Amino acid sequence: MSKVSRTASVTSARHRAPSSQDPPAVTARFGGTPAMDAVIGETVALFHRLRDASQQVHGQGELSSGRWGLLRDLDRLGPQTVPQMARSRPVSRQYIQTLVDGVVKQGLVELVENPAHKRSPLVELTAKGQALLKDMNRRATEVFQRLPTTIPEEDLRRTASALRTIRQLFEGKKWEQALKAIKP
Repeated sequence: MSKVSRTASVTSARHRAPSSQDPPAVTARFGGTPAMDAVIGETVALFHRLRDASQQVHGQGELSSGRWGLLRDLDRLGPQTVPQMARSRPVSRQYIQTLVDGVVKQGLVELVENPAHKRSPLVELTAKGQALLKDMNRRATEVFQRLPTTIPEEDLRRTASALRTIRQLFEGKKWEQALKAIKP
């Protein structure tokens, strides 16, 4: 099989439409109830599918999903330091610094003086970064508006609320206590 046909078969399998015959996303138990295992499994599957969809809509060369997320956060929350951005995500400061260095080189953000900390500048969107983000959001909106959404708004709100509650379980003191209980 040639490299081109091998790539095409991987791509077509990866981007095929889901069917009701697909196996459930959960193939392993996470140790919770079957319902919680299903939610976690579907969340993981959705995360990977959304990352793939983002690459299809925006192209791989324009911005990685990490860089796009960083620009969206700066647009939504305003200028932040690299440590502040890292604390709001489950990633290291070094990873965020690598993302920031890349978007600085592209002229999408700039480092500005931070009156609260001389050695930790604020990362701020540039006009070029704002324009790119606006264009990416426009493309994503166009695609989403073309999808036939049959899920009622109230169901989506309840889903978002349940996912928020589950996420908070993994961010709070009870999570830390649970971790301490299993560590020797």
